[in-house]
Amino acid sequence: MLDLPSAYCVLGLSFDVLVPGFVDAYTGDPALRAHVPSAPLPSELAADARRLLARLPDEGLSPDRAAFLSAQLTGLEMSARVLAGEPVGFAEQVETYFQARPTRGDEQAYADAHRRLDALLPGDEPLGERYAAYRKATECPPDRLPMAVETWSSLLRDRVRIAYPLNEAETIEYEVVGDKPWAGFNYYLGDFRSRVAINSDLPVGLGALPHLVAHESYPGHHTEHCRKEQLLADRAEMHVFLVNTPECLMAEGLADLGLLAVGLEQGWGLVAQELYADLGIRYDGERGEAMAAAAAQLGSLGQDAALLLHEEGQGEDEVVAYLQRWGLQPLERARKSMEFLTDPLWRAYISTYVEGERLLREWLGSSDVPARFTRLLDEALTPGEIRADMSEL
Repeated sequence: MLDLPSAYCVLGLSFDVLVPGFVDAYTGDPALRAHVPSAPLPSELAADARRLLARLPDEGLSPDRAAFLSAQLTGLEMSARVLAGEPVGFAEQVETYFQARPTRGDEQAYADAHRRLDALLPGDEPLGERYAAYRKATECPPDRLPMAVETWSSLLRDRVRIAYPLNEAETIEYEVVGDKPWAGFNYYLGDFRSRVAINSDLPVGLGALPHLVAHESYPGHHTEHCRKEQLLADRAEMHVFLVNTPECLMAEGLADLGLLAVGLEQGWGLVAQELYADLGIRYDGERGEAMAAAAAQLGSLGQDAALLLHEEGQGEDEVVAYLQRWGLQPLERARKSMEFLTDPLWRAYISTYVEGERLLREWLGSSDVPARFTRLLDEALTPGEIRADMSEL
């Protein structure tokens, strides 16, 4: 019989047989793949998750490892139940996957964001048209996108290597892809290497690029994978990264706070203006930062849309209209959002960004951010542990 961490890896790999892409990354023992069934049934995977949960108290694992595996296995058991066709409510799925109950955003905050954007975008046209025109005018020219990405990557990497040292062998390869439901994706390859894909279907804004590179690379996903691979290499359970589990909320939350972690959440606009000027691109950094700060108040809209669609039973046309109204999104972009929100694998995933950023921003606070962010990078923490820690403060 396999030890529990190895059996957990096999269980995760078995989900990937049913739902390709469920395993985000696997850097563990290739021999464990021999234990993966060729045609697993969801009911069998649910039973396996329950068996491993029952074994957990007797495995002699440290409390932090036991807490991590308990959270992960609970999420996997729910995934198997959903795949088996059980009628589980969407909000309950999300809460069990990620240890976070999804909640609707505040429409008053959305209205305030509209007022701020209106003040930044003078003109007589409807706000949605002015906002769309601004976004169009500040798109990164496609022929400059690879160089802009590499330049941001280099700048952020230098900051990360000072605050959060990395293995000297670490490296990232960037590529531009299309026909994907996401804006960017980190494929961690092991041995401190990543391939980061950027989706050309969605034009990349000059103001969004620093956040995107920070999220996928430095100090986001690539940095976290590298540091955990080096520091937690003796833990088999850390060799597999699984979609729709609590570790996703932690990973997306910390990645969304990447600019904060490197001291660039305030003032990135002028840095961007100088960086783009060196590439022959004009950009008003002060205005761009103000626009991004206002638009950040609309950050819960994606989760709102998921709840309207899957929890409240509204139709796609109604949800698209909601995104157009509050998100000031053109029809094409709002419909593109539906691809992510209706994808069988990714439809619940929007909550990892919304609830993950909320939780970890509160926990990081405003003092000693590097020390706490280092813990996020280096330890296998769970959302439940973060909440428990905050309750003790």
